[in-house]
Amino acid sequence: MPYNRRMTDTAIQQDADLAIIGGGAAGVMTALQALRHATQPLRVLLFEPASALGQGIAYATPWPEHLLNVPAARMSALPAEPGDFVDYLMQAGAFAVEDRAAVGARFVPRHYFATYLQQRLAEAMDAGPATLQVVPQAVLAMQRDDDALCLRLADGGRRRARQVVLATGNNVRSMPVPGADVLALDRVAEAWDYEGVRLLAGERAVGIVGSGLSMVDSVLGLLHAGQTGAIHVYSRHGLMPLPHAHGQAASYDPQPLLAMTLRQRLRALRRHAREAAAAGIPWQSVMERIRPLGQALWQSLGAADQRRFLRHVVRQWDTHRHRIDAGVHARLQAALQSGQLQVHRARLHGVVEADGALQLSGMVRGKAGHWPLGALVNATGLETGSTGLRNPLLRQLLAQGMARPGPHGLGLDVAVHDARLCDAEGNPHADIAVLGSLRIGSLWETIAVPELRQQAEYAACHAVRERQAAMP
Repeated sequence: MPYNRRMTDTAIQQDADLAIIGGGAAGVMTALQALRHATQPLRVLLFEPASALGQGIAYATPWPEHLLNVPAARMSALPAEPGDFVDYLMQAGAFAVEDRAAVGARFVPRHYFATYLQQRLAEAMDAGPATLQVVPQAVLAMQRDDDALCLRLADGGRRRARQVVLATGNNVRSMPVPGADVLALDRVAEAWDYEGVRLLAGERAVGIVGSGLSMVDSVLGLLHAGQTGAIHVYSRHGLMPLPHAHGQAASYDPQPLLAMTLRQRLRALRRHAREAAAAGIPWQSVMERIRPLGQALWQSLGAADQRRFLRHVVRQWDTHRHRIDAGVHARLQAALQSGQLQVHRARLHGVVEADGALQLSGMVRGKAGHWPLGALVNATGLETGSTGLRNPLLRQLLAQGMARPGPHGLGLDVAVHDARLCDAEGNPHADIAVLGSLRIGSLWETIAVPELRQQAEYAACHAVRERQAAMP
């Protein structure tokens, strides 16, 4: 998909009306919405060095064992068409033996979502007056240039745009184990290097640092690739993702939570969970009840309570909020019961390569632990701290004062009401919008599809309105 075939060479050299930096799910949804909403000519550039659009790190896996963490019925890219992803699955015949309701309730392989986004984008490219050019380059820097923003590309080229959307996707956290950065490349892998993880499978033990959703992907990948050796999982809390459950919906009113302190909210949720259990309703239904209020719950907490949440509650929140398919959970439980999968509540001190193996050391319940491993996987998840961002564009924006860290040092500072990036003085840029995990400090709930599709639509419609206002 190099560019819209209706775009001429002359148009390619002109300033873009909208530049989208990042071609993962958030970037593609933004481009899709811009193409769908444009009623007049609109020049859109989408910068993505990867060979395939719509994948990012979440949807790049081709392996069927890696499932979505929510049912297909909740994964539409279009806010106004909540059944669109299920429509795609039905049209594609992905599950031909099942009816629409059964498909909507499925936790489908994640690769379907990437191909869905690609197809919907291709359809939109042929349907309206807007034009799209996909530029297979990373953007390394961005600076003001008169009435536009100038983007410097990895190949040395430069492009100008009147509006920019930062949809750079999720940043991978560095492995917090001294010595891991000098290990041989065939001994270590990132959890989102799905093929690289599978290549580590064999008879020797494999260690996984981190016990969240990335760990689940890695364990499944290893098991499906034939891992017969032990799989050791290390984290400070030893908490693993919990399963979704089918059951009656909880009926309590979540609105009073917004006026409570963090401590009061936790007590209230535990009480609701006990009451639900007494009525035969799973605790998961209690969590589902507050799902639409995720951002409001975060923003209504005072700064001190937000810090307390980040220090003391966040891991419990993650395991209860970000749940997995019950079948996947059962597969992990079976591996735990067999002893092949072992979870260690540990503080790791370092890793060295010696005697033909990796020697990992740490502390477990006050005692020294030592584990000989064949390989190590980094499954520590997303890098949310602004100081740990490795994207060169984001680092440049921070260094030159075009951006500043978000609340509590998380992501970037972004105006809540209109998603505009804030500079070092807190002033929003009228022409730079931000999507996704970079908004975590101000929104907290910002990486799931329901939030991303709303953000994408808002950013795209803003760019369309700005273009229309600038036309003579």
